[in-house]
Amino acid sequence: MVVIMQTHNLLKSNRRKHKRIGRGGKRGSFSGRGIKGQKSRSGRRIRPQIRDIIKKIHKRRGYKFRRGFVMKPAVVNLGGLDKKFVDGEKVTVKLLADRGLIAARNGKFPKVKILGAGKLTRKLTFEEDILMSESVKKHVGKI
Repeated sequence: MVVIMQTHNLLKSNRRKHKRIGRGGKRGSFSGRGIKGQKSRSGRRIRPQIRDIIKKIHKRRGYKFRRGFVMKPAVVNLGGLDKKFVDGEKVTVKLLADRGLIAARNGKFPKVKILGAGKLTRKLTFEEDILMSESVKKHVGKI
C-alpha cells in the first residue's frame, strides 16, 4: 500500500523568517533604519547600559572605601613623651590625646606608634595596644 503525501496532510510550521531590512524593497534605500550610525548597520549590537553601571560602581562609591585601605597610626616621639609626662606615669591613648600629642580622627582615637627620636629620661609604663619601634623597645626594655 502506497501512501501519497498531499498538501492538506502537511503540518503547519510556526517558524517565520525574520524580515531582512535594508536590502531594497518598498521602504526606500534606508528601509526605516535612519541614515547613518551604529543602529543602521547590519550586525549592530548595542551594549546593555547596566553593564557599564556595574563596571563603575567602585568609582562612583569613591576610593576611600577600597579594599586594603589602612589608616596609618599617629606618631609620637620619645622627646614629646619626656616633656608631657612625669616619672612613673602610665602612657595611655586617652592621656596622649588629653596632653595634645595626638588628635582624635572622626571622633575615635587612632592607633599610636612611638618612635625613637629624642631622649626619654623618665621611667614610664605603656599600655599594651601602643605600638613601638624596635629602638624604643630596646630603650624601654621590652626586648
